[in-house]
This record gives sequence, C-alpha cells and structure tokens, in this order.
Amino acid sequence: MDTNTLVAIIVQVIAGVIGGQAVGAALKQAAMGQLTKILGGAIGGVGGAAILGSLLGGGTLDPAAAAAAAGGMGSAFNLPNLAGGVGGGAILTGIIGAVMNAMKK
Repeated sequence: MDTNTLVAIIVQVIAGVIGGQAVGAALKQAAMGQLTKILGGAIGGVGGAAILGSLLGGGTLDPAAAAAAAGGMGSAFNLPNLAGGVGGGAILTGIIGAVMNAMKK
C-alpha cells in the first residue's frame, strides 16, 4: 500500500469519527457508547469518502498519481476525503443510533 493511500484512509477515518461524534452528541436519546460512535464513524467515513469520490469522478484516479500531481499530501485533504468522511460517518452513526433506539423499545 502506498503512503499517500494510507494517509487518505487515515484522513477519512478521522473525519468519519468527527462526524460520528457530532451525530452521537445530537442523538442523546439513543444509548450509544463511545466505541459504537467511533466505529460507526470510522467505517462510515471510509465508505462515504469512497462513494463521494466515485461520484465526483475521483474513483478512477490513482491516488499515487494524484499525490504526485498535487505535490505531496495535498491530495489526501481534498473534498471527497473530508466531506465524504464527515458525512458518511454522521450518516452511518445516525443509522446505528436509530436502530439501537428502536431495539430499546
């Protein structure tokens, strides 16, 4: 695995955890623990960034070539990685919270 690809995945995971924590704080009625919010956010962040990247046309681009063209780490901090990570983490954590809340009843 290329270093630039690994950095992009780490950015997606961190952005997803931030989105998951935000939704977890907003959904106080759902009994979600920290581990649930972190895992849901991280998995959703990587998935959301992958989906947004493919929708914006970044899915066919080689990450190593994009990093070389951008001059280093700049390609890891692009729109699909950040916005897709936060959005995907928030959405998946919200779904998990809704399911857990429904199972409580």
